[in-house]
Amino acid sequence: MTRPAAALCHAARRVDAATPAHRDRAVDALRAGAVLGVVLGHWLVTALVADGRTLRTASPLQHLPWLAPVSWTFQTLAVFFLVGGHVATRSYGSARARGVPYHRWLRARLARLFTPVAAVLALWTAVALALVLSGTEYATTRTLVKLALSPLWFLLVFAVLTAATPLLTRLHPLWPLAVVLHVDLLRFGLGAPDGIGLLNVAAGWLVPYTLGAAWTRGELERRRSGWILLVAGSAATAVLVARAGYPASMVGVPGAGISNLDPPTLAVVTFGLAQCGLALLLRDPLRRAMRRPVAWAAVALVNLSAMTVFLWHQTALMATTATGLLAGRLPGLHTVPDGLGWVAARLVWLPVFALALALCWAAFRHWERGGGGRRGRSRVVRAHRPTTKEAGRV
Repeated sequence: MTRPAAALCHAARRVDAATPAHRDRAVDALRAGAVLGVVLGHWLVTALVADGRTLRTASPLQHLPWLAPVSWTFQTLAVFFLVGGHVATRSYGSARARGVPYHRWLRARLARLFTPVAAVLALWTAVALALVLSGTEYATTRTLVKLALSPLWFLLVFAVLTAATPLLTRLHPLWPLAVVLHVDLLRFGLGAPDGIGLLNVAAGWLVPYTLGAAWTRGELERRRSGWILLVAGSAATAVLVARAGYPASMVGVPGAGISNLDPPTLAVVTFGLAQCGLALLLRDPLRRAMRRPVAWAAVALVNLSAMTVFLWHQTALMATTATGLLAGRLPGLHTVPDGLGWVAARLVWLPVFALALALCWAAFRHWERGGGGRRGRSRVVRAHRPTTKEAGRV
């Protein structure tokens, strides 16, 4: 074994040894998979096409609709909300048991979400100002800023659900699912204004979030629960796409009349149920896999940097695209995504995006560890033996 490999294995064993025995590593593995799924999904289906001096967004799903299964694999937000509901419910229960007031618990949870946002907003405010002062076309500036800040919608929804956790711990997932169903009936069946779809922004993600709360209550421990969600969710989604006219893509496609994601439709919610069922079925295999120190160290690293990765992955894509313009219009980076050649070229660019994201991570990761250069305590591993009070924390 080479010295770098030996050092890596030694570091992985240290991370493994520092992790409390009570920690459910499958939860962290699912969260890491959900974050990486969103990142890879965006990198695969988001194109910035150079049209003269203007950059505009495009998607290969516009020209190659048979690539819709890519969105089935990488649109993993339901799993993130499932894990989020599970962790928040468990954390709130632990806080109550320790006598921690609700406002202190909520402040700590929201700080983890929004402290890293300050760096993103500061940088892109400066970038937008620089673009305007340099005479960049408004359409290009709008495209870049909108793409960079698009992850923030997710944080706002997640923050609202986190704040409402005490009210949601006993809410059955069928109630928000019924809301999504009726909103879609009003929108698509009775011609109600599209604005009513905004109700589904909360209700749609409440379904996996409340499933997470049910997981915490121990109601989803049997494998049968996972199979029911997987089979029923898959069957319902297939019927909605094949018979009810819902789009096959589980992400938005520029120019499409209906987006399954903005706002969430019944199809994306039933698809999320299937994803949650699969996630529940994977818990035991993931727990076994996470016994391997190297695998666990990788998952722990992603979790410690989850917000940084999530917030900066679009910036990494755009930084690569802007730098590439210096060499002209490059295939898979600035060209129209209308063929297999673009897909092959985009796959080649993925490592470059990853390198750019690594640079963003190196520059801004301290914001996730406490912000402003203050070093925060790890939420995944601890170097000391957990006390009785800590035993219930996630």
